[in-house]
Amino acid sequence: MSVSHSSHLNKCVRERYMKLPQRGQVLVTYVWIDGSGEGVRCKTKTLDYEPTCLEDIPEWAFSGFATQQAEPFENCMYLIPVQMFRDPFCLDPNKLVMCEVLEDNRKAADTNLRHTCKTVMEKVKDFHPWFGMEQEYTLMGVNGRPFGWPENGFPEPQGPYYCGVGADKMFGRDIVESHYKACLYAGVKIGGTNAECMPSQWEFQVGPCEGIIIGDHLWMARFILHRVCEDFGVVATLDPKPMAGNWNSAGCHTNFSTEPMRKAGGLKYIEDAIEKLSKRHHHHICVYDPHGGKDNSRRLTGQNGTSVIHDFSSGVARLGASIRIPHQVAQEGFGYFEDRRPSANCDPYAVTEALVRTLLINEASSETTDYNKN
Repeated sequence: MSVSHSSHLNKCVRERYMKLPQRGQVLVTYVWIDGSGEGVRCKTKTLDYEPTCLEDIPEWAFSGFATQQAEPFENCMYLIPVQMFRDPFCLDPNKLVMCEVLEDNRKAADTNLRHTCKTVMEKVKDFHPWFGMEQEYTLMGVNGRPFGWPENGFPEPQGPYYCGVGADKMFGRDIVESHYKACLYAGVKIGGTNAECMPSQWEFQVGPCEGIIIGDHLWMARFILHRVCEDFGVVATLDPKPMAGNWNSAGCHTNFSTEPMRKAGGLKYIEDAIEKLSKRHHHHICVYDPHGGKDNSRRLTGQNGTSVIHDFSSGVARLGASIRIPHQVAQEGFGYFEDRRPSANCDPYAVTEALVRTLLINEASSETTDYNKN
């Protein structure tokens, strides 16, 4: 069976209960990153009022040992709400809340990379850093095979699948469109979606978002994706290389710009940024996947539109470069650049913090004052 047993349950029965009145009470689902640094967890509590801001949502606790985030006898962890969304599954007035995780001593958990990212973003706020992240993922059956692929074989080679149309080419569009609508309802800053080169592989884009917001919205978009897939009985994997061989890998290409880059003459600032990135290539490779570069070593091979992991490269409209300058940006002389190195399972807080640290953190104290005068 390629789909889960739960997907065969009668959803009309569920709808009967979803229509019951809540009598002024509200379900708030707390979402957080678990000890793997890749997975998300959630649990729900009842409030007797509808929260209108984060201050209306109380902190909560959970068992860190059960989520690989604490030792057996030191397992109390705390959920700190940081971003609130509408709930597309239980509908208004219910909420989804993205949370940071703190240990019992109130220090950030090991996989709470938002904590330092927020501090860094605050230091460079005068540069108004914008991010857009392109999340690739693959739909898998519960049997471990890509959804829609032959049970004992392979589909036709890549070619007709990218942005394709047709029952013989597209697998899971219902899931993709359901996820898109759910994100829009929730208030996630989702910008678009498309089918990728490998059958059953898709992409959605989040952004542009300024500063820390990009991480909050991408993580919530991932949570919503997993929940939608749960309803359909399939699995969304962020594995950077889900299928060996001549099949595309999965990344999370990250677009970046500062206010000077977005103004006339901004190409100079983009080129300066690329020069800085070239000097810290190894550091970024280590940060750009949760396993210190090991996942990207399977992905960044120089094949299927990727760069070579050990070599830094850049160019205009080059899909096989570490850093790509879009053709339109080169023509107009301002805009943004695309870092194509982050893996699909990256932590967006880690990726965006690394970019800001390399490109802006040393300038925040020395150049921000001059920048504000212009």
